Amino acid sequence: MNAAAIGLSHSPLIGKNDPAAEVVASVDEAVETARGFVRAFDPDLVVLYAPDHYNGFFYKEMPPFCLGTDAHAVGDFGSSAGPVSVDTDAARTLARGVLDRGIDLTVSARMTVDHGFVQPLEVLFGGIDNVPVVPVFVNGVATPLGPVGRIRALGTALGEAAAELDRRVLFLGSGGLSHDPPVPVLEGAPPRVADALIEGRPPTPDQRARGEQRVIQAGHDYAAGSTLMVPINPNWDNHVLDTLESGRLTDVDDWTVEWMAKEGGGSAHEVRTWIAAFASLAATGSYRMTSRFYTPIPEWIAGFAVATAEQEPTR
Repeated sequence: MNAAAIGLSHSPLIGKNDPAAEVVASVDEAVETARGFVRAFDPDLVVLYAPDHYNGFFYKEMPPFCLGTDAHAVGDFGSSAGPVSVDTDAARTLARGVLDRGIDLTVSARMTVDHGFVQPLEVLFGGIDNVPVVPVFVNGVATPLGPVGRIRALGTALGEAAAELDRRVLFLGSGGLSHDPPVPVLEGAPPRVADALIEGRPPTPDQRARGEQRVIQAGHDYAAGSTLMVPINPNWDNHVLDTLESGRLTDVDDWTVEWMAKEGGGSAHEVRTWIAAFASLAATGSYRMTSRFYTPIPEWIAGFAVATAEQEPTR
């Protein structure tokens, strides 16, 4: 089995509230490096770990993680809408393999996904239907959040299960790093908002447009410094990247939910997708990070990173 991994930040504000041209150019260069990595590796299956932003998963039932055997994208923030090219047979095989390894995995036969899943597929593969995918939702927003060690265990189990496939598998983590966007929370929410977070009633086009405009305005305010959101934390972001690059993944078992939110903001838990992806790669053998890019981008409300990793050659 051949395996590789990519971690890629996403932001709904890309193209809508961009930083200076030279910053965009540096991101484009890093992304092109990742695209070249994908072309060279030529995966025939992508296991995509990504969060949700209350478009597919709600408090009526909120699993810590969930594997989809089918998926449909909602098309928020101008991202692609429609069916995702899920490899249902591979998804079912991997789900059985994860469950057999003692991880209490939730499975969805009709998963709804948003820009957190769609952006990496668009950026790296040109669309949501150009490569076979197994989508894995990892909760990074809705409290209470479970121990980070369980996410590492999920990634390890899925990597071990994938190692039994005769496939070229790319493990892809979407999200992070430090960021604190205006995502609603259930605790203390007014009744109308609480009901929407629990029941998951789809917004009307007008409601969706207003919500997206609020996020865009938040990006303007954040870049201007007129906000109470937690600042981007380059020191913490690079600590995350250092940990992944070193391969000392068991270190994350000591990361508490409270510490991560304090250091990186309310949505810093999206780095759980990166942890899962690199744990999956580590389960197939030792690896080395082949590229690493990071820059804080207030306009996108994100510590933005791109990293690629491959298996160490056997001797």
